[in-house]
Amino acid sequence: MQYSHEVEKMICVKKGAKHECAPIPEEGKWIHSKEIKDISGLTHGVGWCAPQQGACKLTLNVKEGVIREALVETLGCSGMTHSAAMAAEILPGKTILEALNTDLVCDAINTAMRELFLQIVYGRTQSAFSEDGLPIGAGLEDLGKGLRSQVGTMYGTELKGVRYLEMAEGYVTRIALDKDGEVIGYEFVNLGKMMEMITKNNMSADEAMNKCKGTYGRFDNAVKYINPRHE
Repeated sequence: MQYSHEVEKMICVKKGAKHECAPIPEEGKWIHSKEIKDISGLTHGVGWCAPQQGACKLTLNVKEGVIREALVETLGCSGMTHSAAMAAEILPGKTILEALNTDLVCDAINTAMRELFLQIVYGRTQSAFSEDGLPIGAGLEDLGKGLRSQVGTMYGTELKGVRYLEMAEGYVTRIALDKDGEVIGYEFVNLGKMMEMITKNNMSADEAMNKCKGTYGRFDNAVKYINPRHE
């Protein structure tokens, strides 16, 4: 280590007070984090690209400084889906410091990693007060049955009003309107369950779709039903 001439000439003054870093909550414990291996926790971060055309929700489960599990969900840009495929392969096995300085292909995913890193190293994780944290695989719980992201897609214009396209329950097939033309419910198909029935149970597409249909609100009391994509 090199010192400047000015520092070399200085008189040595003994350091008196010894201040520890503040402990942070990690998986039900208070930890004085000094090294990467001191960091653990599961949490989420959201990122966006420069033109803000797309966004990423990133979920990481970190144990002893190493990413053991990664869930990458993207929205709004077709190229992001391929970037997410690469990022999900890149992230597990890296330390969080390595991941912060790794090109995760897409700006939105890189930004999500930055935001998530800040939460993790400051002890603001979702599992901060959960004893022993969350098991590897907990990230999948965000997806629910059928392992599909919880996506809400709505569209509206001043001239023609609102169109519900996709809800947490699934792909919206019909919107129910009352006598005043206001929305009072909708019909949906749970695509995750439907595809599982088709691929795992060899069920016909028509039968699977009928089994996975459902309604919300006062759907049966409507005076008119419209297809939100074509009407």
